[in-house]
Amino acid sequence: MSDINEKIDNLGKDWEAFKAANDKRIEAIEKKGYAPADLVEKVEKINAAVTEDKKTLAAIETAVARGQFAGGGSAKDQEVISRVKAFTHLMRGNIDSVKDINIQASASTLSDPDGGFTVPEEVDTAIDRVQGTLSSMRRLATVRGISTDTYKKLVNQGGATSGWVAEKGSRAETSTPTLAEIAINTKELYAMPYATQTLLDDSRIDIGAWLAEEVGVEFNDEEGDAFIRGDGVSKPKGIAAYTMIANASYAWGKVGYIASGHATLLNNCDKLIDLQHALKTSYRNGAAFLMNDSTCQTIRKLKDGDGNYIWRPGLIEGAPDVLLGKPVEYDDNVDDIGAGKYPIFYANFKRAYLIIDRFGTRVLRDPYTAKPYVAFYTTKRVGGGIVMYEAIKAFKIAAS
Repeated sequence: MSDINEKIDNLGKDWEAFKAANDKRIEAIEKKGYAPADLVEKVEKINAAVTEDKKTLAAIETAVARGQFAGGGSAKDQEVISRVKAFTHLMRGNIDSVKDINIQASASTLSDPDGGFTVPEEVDTAIDRVQGTLSSMRRLATVRGISTDTYKKLVNQGGATSGWVAEKGSRAETSTPTLAEIAINTKELYAMPYATQTLLDDSRIDIGAWLAEEVGVEFNDEEGDAFIRGDGVSKPKGIAAYTMIANASYAWGKVGYIASGHATLLNNCDKLIDLQHALKTSYRNGAAFLMNDSTCQTIRKLKDGDGNYIWRPGLIEGAPDVLLGKPVEYDDNVDDIGAGKYPIFYANFKRAYLIIDRFGTRVLRDPYTAKPYVAFYTTKRVGGGIVMYEAIKAFKIAAS
């Protein structure tokens, strides 16, 4: 915990140093029309230090957030230990040694009818936990577990009418609401980490923890890209893959955008304010900005009309950075600033985007294909897509 506090203090100091140096840079530009090269270099160096502080702080918080498997002396704890122990024996290839362990149906299967072993709930949860601490979209969006391949829901787009009427006045028929069906299919995601049999034979190695770590990182990388840029064909459909349309012409099924009016840079914060107000008031409570670190470095230099920086670092443990009073989340899968790109999204992600996980992660132990390594072919089914188009807006950098 002291490491986190120390990094928060460092972030605060570097941010104050950045503001002081950047103020001098802006003052020099206003007076002379340019800033000295050494001053520009200093600003960029401190800006990079702030970025590094943020990354280090995030890494420490991630490590702290990762829990351990349950243990203890209660009957429930002993049951958990038995399930994980059974799974560990299976993954080491010691099938016979599992016979005396009470394995429940939800833990694993010795007959292997579907070509793999079901991962114990404790290991499965650990895999999800690694993803949750690394993937921005899993933190931001609504995540639901399902037992089928498809999730469906109806969305009321409005359209119902009503009216005032006198006590004895006639009642005209009112319009019915327009309903849209949203269907999200799960797609298969796999990872195949390798280990030597010697490693697996080492009793000090926690196979469940090792598998959760290896698979969790691989799944996170693939999911993180899909939730932003996935085409929806063999993977989830990402927020940047939907049809974008000028917000003034917004229509259901598309994502409205605000254009920056500048080909390469975010040169003022006016358009970011427009982006905020493009989102209906009912969605702003709980809304957040999403961008990558490179875009954040540009945003950090912007001031409002009163000379205040519009970006502020989160200087309290667990607190997010703030832009124009709203939380900022970072995902390097989001576009960099560039002509025709969408480097910033502003949304109530809980309402806008849904991630579905089909219950269960399966592992096929393969000691033959890549000798002397043992491959662990691990699969799960994941889906994702926008379910409320009104709740998300994009920021587009003009092409010219």
